[in-house]
Amino acid sequence: MKRRERTRQLIELGGLITKVGLIELTRDDRAMLYGALIEMAAQLRNDSGEQTAMLWRRRGKRAFDLDQHGDIDTLANF
Repeated sequence: MKRRERTRQLIELGGLITKVGLIELTRDDRAMLYGALIEMAAQLRNDSGEQTAMLWRRRGKRAFDLDQHGDIDTLANF
């Protein structure tokens, strides 16, 4: 059961990478994606990490809301 939950989590996270267009923007450069994720983790670990997390969380929630309401054009320019 735990393996199934982990697989689902990984698929959902990969879906987010696809949803925001990072595969096309990076030309499927996994080293670039990994580097960006390392930078993201570093920013979250620094002194202002909680503030950064709050900003990113708000932006993500707004994007999910726009996507849920079908406002794809606005989401593309987000």
